[in-house]
Parts: sequence; C-alpha cells; structure tokens
Amino acid sequence: MTPPILLLQRVLPIALLCGAVATVPYLLLSPTGMPRLEELERERERIAEERSQLADHIRQLRVEVDRVKNDPRAVERAARNRLGLVRQTEVIFQFDD
Repeated sequence: MTPPILLLQRVLPIALLCGAVATVPYLLLSPTGMPRLEELERERERIAEERSQLADHIRQLRVEVDRVKNDPRAVERAARNRLGLVRQTEVIFQFDD
C-alpha cells in the first residue's frame, strides 16, 4: 500500500490537469469569456479614439484662447462671427433669398 502523501503527490496534479482541460474551453467560449473580451477591446479602442479627438479639440480651444487673450483682431473676429456684432459706422444690408 502506498503512503497517502505519495498518492496525493501523484493524483492531485493529474486531477487538476483534468479539471483545467474540462473547464478552460467552457470559460473561453461562454458569453463571459472571449466574446466579452473582444467586446471590451472594441470599446477600449473606441474610447481611445474619442479621447484622441477630445485632446485635439482641447488643443484647438487653447490656441483660440491664447489668440483672444493676445490679439485684438481675434476678439473682433469672434464678436462678429459668434455674436453678430457690428461697428456703429457699418451699414448692414439684408437680402431675401
């Protein structure tokens, strides 16, 4: 008869290997396995793209803020384009389409 420790040293690794062979494919193919991982990868790529676009937009806004702070013509341009302001000496003509 073999001692219990020797039996445990031989049987336990084989039992763990059999359990892994049985459960790993199930875990990979289940809805929470590989399909979920692929979905998360796509979401991560989408978020990285969105983050990049937002970083570009922030850079553009910082450049515009710098221009408005340092260039009086930029302030005038912004007032005319965004607020529709005109000088007192200007005459506005409106035409119907």
